[in-house]
Amino acid sequence: MEKIRARLNIGSKSEPVKLRKRKSQLYSKEETCPLDNGVLGVHVTVFTVAFRLINCFLVQTSFVPDEYWQSLEIAHLMVFDYGYLTWEWTAGIRGFSYPLFFAAIYKILHFFTYDAVQLLVWLPRVVQALLSALADIKLYCLIQSLEHSDVAKWTYLCQLCSWFTWYCCTRTLTNTMETTLTTLALYYYPLPGSKTHSSTKYLILVALAVIVRPTALIVWLPLLVFHFWQEDNKLKLITHLCLPIGALTLGISTLIDCIFYGKWTLVQYNFLKLNVFHNVAEFYGSHPWHCCLAHKEFRFIYPVLPFCMVFCGIALVNLRTWRRPAACALLVSNLVPALYTGLLHQRGTLDVMGHLQTLCDDSDPSTPPLPEVLFLMPCHSTPFYSHIHCPMKMRFLECPPDLTGDKSYVDEAERFFADPHHWLRTSFPYKSMLPTHLVFFDVLEMELSAFLDGNRFMRSTEIFHTHVPEGRVGKSILVYQRH
Repeated sequence: MEKIRARLNIGSKSEPVKLRKRKSQLYSKEETCPLDNGVLGVHVTVFTVAFRLINCFLVQTSFVPDEYWQSLEIAHLMVFDYGYLTWEWTAGIRGFSYPLFFAAIYKILHFFTYDAVQLLVWLPRVVQALLSALADIKLYCLIQSLEHSDVAKWTYLCQLCSWFTWYCCTRTLTNTMETTLTTLALYYYPLPGSKTHSSTKYLILVALAVIVRPTALIVWLPLLVFHFWQEDNKLKLITHLCLPIGALTLGISTLIDCIFYGKWTLVQYNFLKLNVFHNVAEFYGSHPWHCCLAHKEFRFIYPVLPFCMVFCGIALVNLRTWRRPAACALLVSNLVPALYTGLLHQRGTLDVMGHLQTLCDDSDPSTPPLPEVLFLMPCHSTPFYSHIHCPMKMRFLECPPDLTGDKSYVDEAERFFADPHHWLRTSFPYKSMLPTHLVFFDVLEMELSAFLDGNRFMRSTEIFHTHVPEGRVGKSILVYQRH
C-alpha cells in the first residue's frame, strides 16, 4: 500500500524518483507481466480463461431484466426482426451501441446458418466470460507492477473468490461490460512510475465505458481530475487526447443510435433527462434519500468491486500468521452463495423459456391452433425471443413509464394485478381470443382458479424458481395449457 501511495504522489509536485536499472521484466519499458509462476501449476492466463468459462456455464439463473432487455433482446430484434417490439421502447435510454456488440455475434451465426437457440443464448455469455477473464489478468498484472508479488497473488485470489463477481461477470449486463472496461482502463491509467500506462488507451476505454453506461463517469471523474492535476502539459492532454477521443466516441455512438432510431437522437442526453431531471427510474422502485438517486441496485456499484479487491489482497498479506485460515474462510464463505445464486436462486424464468421453446419444435404450422403464450407476470420477468428464436406469438404485461406527466397513469401490469379477473374479461371477451398457454407464478394460482377452470386451462408444467418468494414472485412458475 505504501508503494501505491508513493506512486500517487499526493500532495506533492516533486520530481518523480528515478529507478535504477535492473535486468527484470518489472523494470523494462515494455508492457509485460510476469505470469510464469501460474496457479496450481497452470499458466495464469490459461487458468483464468478456464475458470471464467466454468463460471459461465455454472451460472444458470436470472438476475435482473436488463440482462436481456437492454442487450440480447435488442440484438435479436436487430438481426431477426419478428416485429414484436418497437425500437423506441426496447432500446430505452441506453442506445444501440452495447446491443450492437451482441447483434454482431448473432449476425455471424446467422450468416453461417448456425443460429441455433442454444448458441444464441450461450455464445454472448461465453464472449463476456472471456472479456472478464482478460480483465482479471490485467488486474493481476497491474498490482504485480505496483506492489509486491504476494499482494498481486492474494488480490487475484480475492477477485476469483468474490461470489458477486462470479454471479455477474458472465452476464450480458451493461454493468458487467462497464466493470470490464473500467478494469482494463485502470491497467493503462497513468499512475506515476507505472510501466503499463497509456493515456490514449485508458481514455478510449473510459469513453467506451461511459457510452455503454453513462454512470461510469461517476467512478472515473475523480481519477480523471487527478490525472489532469498531475499532468504537466494540461493543454495537450485536453486538445490532443480528451477532446478527440470523446468527440469521436460520442459521434460514432450517436450515429449508430440515429441510424436505428431513424431520427436525430442523443441517448446520453435522454439518459440524463429521464433518470436525473425527471427521475423516471423511481417508477421501477425507490430507496431512502442517502446515495442521492432514488432508484438504487447493488449492481450499480459493481464497477468499484475490482478496486476493493486490491485492499482485500493487501489485508490478507498483512495478516501473516492467519493468512491461510482467512483465505480458506474467504473461499468457503464465497463458494456457497456463488453456487446457490448461480445454480438455484431465480432459475425458473430461464427454465420456463427452455420449456416453451420446445413448443416451436413440436408445433406444425399447417395444423392450427399455433401456440400462443401469455405471460401473466411482472413485466420483463423472463427473456423473450432471444431464448425462443421462432416466430411463435407471445405477449407479456407491459409497464412503460409515463412520460406525459399524467398522475393518474397506471401501466398494464398494475391494472392486471389490481384485478386479474376484470383484466382477463376485458382483454379476452371471446374464448376464441384466448391464448393456448398461460405462464404465471404460483402465487396467482388460487386467484385465477375460476378463470382457468371455466376456460378449460389445465396445468401442464411446474418449474422451480426460488426458495425465497417475495410479493408477486412465487416459489414456482406454472404453465397452463388450454384444451
